[in-house]
Amino acid sequence: MPFNFPATLVPLYALLNPRLILPSVTVRDIRYLNFSALRDAGYRGAIFDKDNCLTLPHHDRLVPELEAAWSEALRVFGPSRILVVSNSAGTRDDAAQLQAESVSYHLRVPVLLHASLKPSYACTAAALSALPDLAPHELIVVGDRIFTDVVLAHRLAHPRTLMARIAARLGLAPARADSSPSDAGAGSSASVGGGGEYARAPLAVWTTGVWMRESMGMRSAEGWLVRLVERWVRGTREHRDTLEERFVKRGVEDSAEKPATRAWFSWVKGALPKLG
Repeated sequence: MPFNFPATLVPLYALLNPRLILPSVTVRDIRYLNFSALRDAGYRGAIFDKDNCLTLPHHDRLVPELEAAWSEALRVFGPSRILVVSNSAGTRDDAAQLQAESVSYHLRVPVLLHASLKPSYACTAAALSALPDLAPHELIVVGDRIFTDVVLAHRLAHPRTLMARIAARLGLAPARADSSPSDAGAGSSASVGGGGEYARAPLAVWTTGVWMRESMGMRSAEGWLVRLVERWVRGTREHRDTLEERFVKRGVEDSAEKPATRAWFSWVKGALPKLG
């Protein structure tokens, strides 16, 4: 995967705006999401990461254990309102966009073609342009990385231009008047800046399960930062708990835990040299 300069700047931005790295909901994987409840709350579309969220890294097919959950997402939102935004498929390094085409075929939804990696503002603009009939607050963004997927979710609600973002941050521009599902009682994520200067962000869903071990040190650091900010910023953990009560399925633990573990061990078994 290419060097992701926008993601390396996230810790600096988080010093100014710690809410930028906070997920709205945390689940092991998409099997735990109640897509029908999300739709009933006003969410009408979804952006998904690919690697270690829907597929194994550098693979194009859906992880078999996710078939039922993925079919539910397609039924609830419709394929035209689901977008895969990946930092592998659909980027400049995807020669002739062949991987994007393959992923789109296997997952049955469009894949964003973008020159700038998540969570850059150029990528957020491209994602919104690909879903023109959906406002940011009508989206859920699902991914396994804090510095890319969760930050992307929050930035979808930021003003498009640098000057507009600075003006909004300084309180020189009025907050956008978009209503959000939370206004109807869903309780979506708080405004990014914490002071209402930005529109309501999409629901940022952080998937913590790993189908194939990758960048484990960075994942641990991201998790540590999330816990630190939730302890530091009053009410944020309680807010996440409230959202999880509404949108996370209960009773999935027993049926979902073992397949996810087996998926990782099966990869390790195949990677080890055969003896005897």
